[in-house]
Amino acid sequence: MPFRVCFVCTGNICRSPMAESVFRARIHEAGLDGLVEVDSAGTDGWHEGDGADHRTVSVLAAGGYESGHRARQFNASWFSRLDLVIALDAGHLRTLRRLAPTPDDAEKVRLLRSYDPSTGTDLDVPDPYYGGIDDFEECLRMVEAASDGLLDAVRAALEGRAA
Repeated sequence: MPFRVCFVCTGNICRSPMAESVFRARIHEAGLDGLVEVDSAGTDGWHEGDGADHRTVSVLAAGGYESGHRARQFNASWFSRLDLVIALDAGHLRTLRRLAPTPDDAEKVRLLRSYDPSTGTDLDVPDPYYGGIDDFEECLRMVEAASDGLLDAVRAALEGRAA
């Protein structure tokens, strides 16, 4: 059974699809295709069915990442099949932990930037939606920096499963 990771932001058109694309690329580069499944969702359903924001797509393309995405809203029933639920900011973390049906499910929820050892105390990835392209580029830098640490954590979890 694959290890499953879901990235969650508010509308699932900026931060979480960006994190999904970057982490999927890290999984591929690490040769973990088939062992890890990556997707994303939003805490709210405002953009369900929409593609990623054009600025997200542009920044991902400039970084060499693929982006085939359709927004969807996170459903609490998914907790049972997910290993990690990665929140992009503290508000998402609180919402997801409230949605979690069990304490074990709540423990699956982590902040993305908690995987970046160079991050200080502010673990939020700011929402770039109301900003310019430079805000999206900064978002990508934060996602990339945290993705390496997340990859290490997923590798460790996979090794724990094999033991």
